[in-house]
Amino acid sequence: MFIQALFQPQDGDGIMLYWAKEILAALLILSFFWMLAHLVSAVLNKWGQRRASRTTTGLDDRLLQRITPHISRLTIMIGFYLAVRSMPLHERLVQLFSGALFVVLVIIIFNLILHAMDELMKWFVGSRQDNRDALISDQMLPIAEKLAMLFLIGTALIIILKHFNYDIFSVVTALGIGSLAIGLAAKDTLANMISGFTLMLDRPFRIGDRIQLAGGQIGDVLAIGLRSTKIKTMDNQQLIIPNSDLCNTILINQAFPDRRAKGSINVGVAYGSDVEQVKELLVTTALEVEPVLRDPAPEAYFASLGDSGLNMSLFFWVDEYERLFAATDKINTQIIRRFRENNIEIPYPIRTVIMEKGPE
Repeated sequence: MFIQALFQPQDGDGIMLYWAKEILAALLILSFFWMLAHLVSAVLNKWGQRRASRTTTGLDDRLLQRITPHISRLTIMIGFYLAVRSMPLHERLVQLFSGALFVVLVIIIFNLILHAMDELMKWFVGSRQDNRDALISDQMLPIAEKLAMLFLIGTALIIILKHFNYDIFSVVTALGIGSLAIGLAAKDTLANMISGFTLMLDRPFRIGDRIQLAGGQIGDVLAIGLRSTKIKTMDNQQLIIPNSDLCNTILINQAFPDRRAKGSINVGVAYGSDVEQVKELLVTTALEVEPVLRDPAPEAYFASLGDSGLNMSLFFWVDEYERLFAATDKINTQIIRRFRENNIEIPYPIRTVIMEKGPE
């Protein structure tokens, strides 16, 4: 403004010439950045894509595809901003237009950062989707994206307010007091939300895993939300549990470390039966059932001496825990048939009562 006032002519023709030069200079600035935007876009689309195609990962290809339009828009908007700042307009008009363009610039920059972070998080989760110890799971990705967006929006608002000379300290203080009031009013909800983040970071179970709660309920995990976790029980009912309860209880994850499950069958045989024959029959019977694994192999043990018979125990493994109940049913059916064929008796409870004759 000082240079413009210093060299601004006073006569009418001089003023018109001065305005023409300033407008021409603004158009030249805008044209330069317009061509620069097309040049940068062409370089990224051709040379960048060529370089990215030589790498083994597709991350750089997707990043270039998502950020190239934003870089082009950013370059053009910088040209508009500088062109407006160079024009000999009234100071308030310059502040108005340049302020509006500054807001658009901030939005474009943070939109570019948001798209890049989104692509990086998707790549990070995809490369570790089979790793249970990954920091960010695919269930946590939408929440992480929302948190990143909220953080970027807050940062952008602070930068914009700072640019227009607003007192940031008072705004932050007001937000802090408001957050404290909300936290006190919704402490239970916040406790569930924090527990939800804990479940997603610690990952004691994933969606699709079958878990057993401390109360004995067994079901498959349907969804892990911020406030609660939904579980589908074995009788096809939906169980909704607050996340804070899940974080503070003991549970069994049947799907970890793998989907194999161990079953056991207890059976009694009559006294006088050949124990070794019974154990061999139990193992052979288990191996005849399809879901039962050969490694580890089934094992049979003479568990204890019962009141009415010899207590035997059979242990076996199936490839998936969903098939354990059906495998137990088949093995029990086969045990009865094989015992009958080999004349092995399954005794009923027997009680012997001795009646003593009293004195006449």
